[in-house]
Amino acid sequence: MDRELVNDCVHCGFCLPTCPTYVLWGEEMDSPRGRIHLMEARLDGTIELNATVVEHFDRCLGCMACVTACPSGVQYDKLIELTRERVEQEYERPPADRALRDLLFSVIPHRRRLRAALAVAPLGRRLPLPGKLRPLTELAPPWRSTAWPPETVPPVGERVARVGLLTGCVQSVVFGDVNVATARVLAAYGCEVVTPRGQGCCGALHVHAGRRDDGKERARRTIDAFDAAGVDLVITNAAGCGSNLKEYGFLLADDPLYAERAEAFAGRARDVSEALAQLEPQRRQAPLPLAVAFQDSCHLAHAQGVRAEPRAMLAAVPGLELREPAEQDICCGSAGIYNIVKPAAAAALGDRKAEHVLATGAEVYASANPGCLVQLSTALRRAGRPLPCVHPVELVDASLRGVPAERFLVRARR
Repeated sequence: MDRELVNDCVHCGFCLPTCPTYVLWGEEMDSPRGRIHLMEARLDGTIELNATVVEHFDRCLGCMACVTACPSGVQYDKLIELTRERVEQEYERPPADRALRDLLFSVIPHRRRLRAALAVAPLGRRLPLPGKLRPLTELAPPWRSTAWPPETVPPVGERVARVGLLTGCVQSVVFGDVNVATARVLAAYGCEVVTPRGQGCCGALHVHAGRRDDGKERARRTIDAFDAAGVDLVITNAAGCGSNLKEYGFLLADDPLYAERAEAFAGRARDVSEALAQLEPQRRQAPLPLAVAFQDSCHLAHAQGVRAEPRAMLAAVPGLELREPAEQDICCGSAGIYNIVKPAAAAALGDRKAEHVLATGAEVYASANPGCLVQLSTALRRAGRPLPCVHPVELVDASLRGVPAERFLVRARR
């Protein structure tokens, strides 16, 4: 832990109203400022990583809303990741907690295992599972899509770039159709789209949960796969993955073999909305008259600072009406594995976000992260008012292909 990162905080409190756990509970130690106090005390040797201290760190969603709100430029994203690494190295979790986390990381980043787990989830809902396993079955979505883009998709018209598509782990099992739509849209904007077959999980879940060594190893594999493909840009449609890709330089800064390559790779990583913002479609977009509630994904808006681009992407769709739910800066409660390891807090935040989405009167809910889509679709079903939940790029794809709004709604996941 770098003490200079801790000392950047002047304890002004601007972060408090943007922190989801502080909003829920009003407890200082469950705010970024309070957690930084704990980090500082640990560096000073006045506290240990006991159960109480670790619980306050575990309650953090890592949404980075505080990074946006901070006037002093505190790099809380780096602080919480480094702190969680220490927690995983130095603190012995209770057996049930440790077993749950080990289970999650032995399943979620592995496509075949995740597919198998989702297949048996409906059976799990009917069994008397232990309490810690129940969120796994409750959050398992009623849909799956393992569609896979072609290895190479040629551009429409003159080629403007050769881009590589990150398929992700959860994304490729639960939202494979989003990957296919992303490839089509990029091609329609003049990109040659390559989907390297050697890629796997990018390590985002591991890094955000303190398992940095595992995250580093997956980062190296990702860099190798895309460097071998010879692409100009690396495109992702999952905000959590994109945030991680852009931090590869920091993550592998101490690796003599990968530090320089990681920095270059991070500079080529783009969210799909960022890539499209620099290009022009080679096909005419048909009207798609739908009212869409767009939710900022925390790792897109706060961690990457990408807000205007997804809105511009949607605004370019003829006939589409963009609606903004209240409390955009407050996380929906997904946050990687958070909605499984802290289900009560996550459900409270999900229900709060669902209420704001429904208040817009929109016909469709859209967000640029798979975790947000799963979390909100669950909350909307819990509220008895399921809406179609889509990635923004799917709306662009439907417009480019001339899909009628009625048919789009019928086929959309809920």
